[in-house]
Amino acid sequence: MTTMSAHINTTVLMSGVDYFDDGQAINPFMTQEEPINLEKAKKEHDGIRAALESAGVTVIKVDPPKDCQDGVYTANWALVRGDKAVLAALPNARQAETPYAAEVLARQGKTVIRLPEGLKASGQGDALPCGDLLFCGSQYRSDVEAQQFIADTLGYRRIQLQTVPLLDGDGNPAINAVSGLPDSFYYDIDLAISIIRFPVDGQKGLIAWCPEAFTPESRAILNALDEIDKIEVSEVEAREGFACNLVSTGETVIMNTGGVQLAKDLETWGLRTILLDNPELGKGGGSIRCTTLTFNPATL
Repeated sequence: MTTMSAHINTTVLMSGVDYFDDGQAINPFMTQEEPINLEKAKKEHDGIRAALESAGVTVIKVDPPKDCQDGVYTANWALVRGDKAVLAALPNARQAETPYAAEVLARQGKTVIRLPEGLKASGQGDALPCGDLLFCGSQYRSDVEAQQFIADTLGYRRIQLQTVPLLDGDGNPAINAVSGLPDSFYYDIDLAISIIRFPVDGQKGLIAWCPEAFTPESRAILNALDEIDKIEVSEVEAREGFACNLVSTGETVIMNTGGVQLAKDLETWGLRTILLDNPELGKGGGSIRCTTLTFNPATL
């Protein structure tokens, strides 16, 4: 198969790993079993930027917010479309990133829009555009009402989804001890689904997704979505290999080495893959997609 889609993710925003840490364990990946090696994390981060640039992506580099352990994950700062940016409302350990993100986005010429008071949302980490569709996650870091506000503000059609919760020893949904929020190995939807190409010129869009990562109701929603072609990703590759946490240009996919079968499947669709190994960044519960905030055009 060949792809004829418009280029996507043409410009992304990245910060840095200077303060990267997992001291406040706000997701299940932050086990603290092995200390984060900042030198290795920087090499991984530099490798992501180099791979993006080699694929024709423009990378805007900014300093990371001071003393913010998760400031490397710029995807969570906002969702951007055209000259508008809807600012995220992040968990307690990440709230110091918000004013910094607002300043950075304003300097980039974006009109910064805040969520209604009391709502939470995880920015692009939980809201992935696919043309005029917006695949939204909820329950963990984002509220349904916030996702509706984002979709309405930026002009998307919301596809509301939920990934499976992490369960405690009694089989009940686990609450994260640091954030106080429900927890999941797919706490942001960009760990369970990825946008490979947008629909364009009558051609379907393409996503990769892990069915086991979603609740039965969400699996049914995605299976019934006929306007999008789908590649299935195994739970092992999604959860252990961060396979879905990738960036696609519509022609080249920058992804993790843990997505071996996904890479093969993408290549059968005529896509080129660049595989990177990012174990240090993974200790924080994120990878390639998480480190890049896309500046999408208003229209294709």
